[in-house]
Amino acid sequence: MTRSGVRIADIFDQDLFESKVRRLAFGFKKRYGDLLDYDVEAEIKTFQHYRERLQPFVVDQIPLLESAKQENANILIEGANAIMLDIDSGTYPYCTSSNTGLGGVLTGLNIGWRSIKEVIGVVKAFTTRVGSGPFPTEQTNEIGEKLQFVGKEFGATTGRKRRTGWLDAVVVRYSHACNDYTALNLTKLDVLDDFEEIKIATAYKYNGQTLESFPASIEMLENVEVVYETLPGWKQPTTSVKHYHDLPPNARKYVEWIESFVGVPIKYIGTGPDRESMIYR
Repeated sequence: MTRSGVRIADIFDQDLFESKVRRLAFGFKKRYGDLLDYDVEAEIKTFQHYRERLQPFVVDQIPLLESAKQENANILIEGANAIMLDIDSGTYPYCTSSNTGLGGVLTGLNIGWRSIKEVIGVVKAFTTRVGSGPFPTEQTNEIGEKLQFVGKEFGATTGRKRRTGWLDAVVVRYSHACNDYTALNLTKLDVLDDFEEIKIATAYKYNGQTLESFPASIEMLENVEVVYETLPGWKQPTTSVKHYHDLPPNARKYVEWIESFVGVPIKYIGTGPDRESMIYR
């Protein structure tokens, strides 16, 4: 890490900003020569306009958050990526370049740990993955296609199909170990409405031995055997159900099985794409 990047605060010091950008461009030009097609002066010129436009949207976040805490304001922080994309806890190298879990909140926003009152883990009723990387419960068959189609598991920008599979409760429990959830939000329960039976991954085996926890080795993860628990489906629509006891008995059993295995209460259950399609327990 060269620590030569341009920070947001630097943009508003014109001389410092231009000096840093020219220094970066010079370094890359030395490294890549004519392969680098980049006009540094044109870039600097565009920021004469951007600087003014960006100014109203930039604040010093630490005093802002501190003032909100002093006023006892409610602060909602949403993570952009799941724990398996975390640079430290995820499936490296098939991950992003930052901490996507609770640790990223503490370092990225400078929120003190005593300020955090609730940590909600958001998990689908089945498992999906975007892009490459090991996916033990992936279903490259009619089941996977059904989950994709019913769940509308397509990239919002690219339209690319997401990889789909049965719920991997090993991953969910590992995610809880990393983030210490106080509650879970189980989404897309309605996607499973038409399945005769539903499988849940409960453990991994490697070379015939049951693993005690989620493996750190990516090579091991790519070669595990999945141990499944099979639960009966409910074969009834749950879309837009608003009250927990209005769910079919087998749907409630599915929810309660996950709660028991992971060790975290499921407080919210998504039953459709609408905002109102939510059960609060």
